[in-house]
Amino acid sequence: MTDGIDLTNRKEPIEQAIQGGRSLWDDARARLFRNKAAVTSMWILGLLVIIAVFGPFVWVHDYRTISTNGELSPTLQNWHILGTDTQGRDLFARLMIGLRISLAVGLVATIVSLIIGVTWGAVAGFVGGRVDNIMMRFVDVLYAMPFIFFVILLLTVFGRNIILIFAAIGAVEWLTMSRIVRGQTLAIKNMEFIEAARATGVPFFTMIRRHILPNVVGPVAVYVTLTIPVVIMAESFLSFLGLGVNEPLTSLGVLISQGAREMQDKPWMLLAPALTMMITLLCLNFIGDGLRDALDPKER
Repeated sequence: MTDGIDLTNRKEPIEQAIQGGRSLWDDARARLFRNKAAVTSMWILGLLVIIAVFGPFVWVHDYRTISTNGELSPTLQNWHILGTDTQGRDLFARLMIGLRISLAVGLVATIVSLIIGVTWGAVAGFVGGRVDNIMMRFVDVLYAMPFIFFVILLLTVFGRNIILIFAAIGAVEWLTMSRIVRGQTLAIKNMEFIEAARATGVPFFTMIRRHILPNVVGPVAVYVTLTIPVVIMAESFLSFLGLGVNEPLTSLGVLISQGAREMQDKPWMLLAPALTMMITLLCLNFIGDGLRDALDPKER
């Protein structure tokens, strides 16, 4: 008790306030989890991923097996809940495989673009000068090439296989990533902690890895979540043109292409993969919007 004021009762709230200090990442995580659309999208996307990964192993039908009953409409008989395609293969089994392939293409191609784009942009922005000018003019030249033309050229020259599709799409999508990382690197490379690292003799690539990349991870994380839908759409477009995965594998784009040919007589063959793709892309976009808002320093 001091001058009639009981400090004992005020000590605990003060200590809680001191201990309750949160970092930028804690604030961002809290804001992200307050975004109901982003959180709901995470749950739905997680469920879709579980279905795509484990569903084909536990489903009663194999996506390659042709039914002895021929082409079927959706029915609970023999668990053909979405019916079969024109060749008599279970459509739900093929939908799960198609979702798996599309998600895999989106993930792997995005990782490829992430590695190339972040490395290219960080080096160009940090070195600067003539090196930066040459590297970014190379990016401008690639930007001038039509995306689909470049991917089709790679698939035509090297053959059509799923690994090449991963690499071809990822090798094109890194261009915007490199520009984003370069811009962020230019903004922070002259800050005091970078100058201090230079003064202490920190090696070039160590400086990029320890000081540059951690400070650009926010915008990069947002762009990654927005790149995956773009990559899935690109693969679906190639599959729609007949340049996608080979049979008996399938993807959402292949299923949509097949369903479009039968939409008048069998609309479920188009609706099922189209709705699956729509839900997947919406979830990824909502998560990207949630990350963008959560990592915005103006919201702090």
